[in-house]
Amino acid sequence: PAPFTTFTHLDATTELSRQIASLGIYPAVDPLTSTSSILAPEIVGERHYNVARRVQETLQRYKELQDIIAILGLDELSEEDRVVVDRARKVQRFLSQPFFVGEVFTGLPGIFVSVEDTVESFEQLVDGELDDVPEQAFLNVGNADSARAKARDLEKNA
Repeated sequence: PAPFTTFTHLDATTELSRQIASLGIYPAVDPLTSTSSILAPEIVGERHYNVARRVQETLQRYKELQDIIAILGLDELSEEDRVVVDRARKVQRFLSQPFFVGEVFTGLPGIFVSVEDTVESFEQLVDGELDDVPEQAFLNVGNADSARAKARDLEKNA
């Protein structure tokens, strides 16, 4: 009862996930179970709110498809669902943006990314503008341009 009472007074909750950590994604924050009362169009703006909701919808659909994938495999999904899976996996990796406080754990230097750049990058991702960028290029990068640059580097080194 006491923790529940405390949580009702918070503006945001952040839930860490062992499953996300097992993928090597840090910080291992679960974007589907973490909440914020600040994520409202009148506070963050319509565009930010809509992009965030679309990202959540993509991740939620991927979560719903995981049992089907485990039983039947990716090949049995519709083309539309395969696109959702591909984008959701990129979103998961993109959420690993390198934070300054994580340098000690990852060995990667922290990167400052503006809110506008973050929203723009996620919008490009859910709009399909980054469908040609491989998912591994989204791990520990700051924005869409860095993911594209990392993809070029990965291609050169392949």
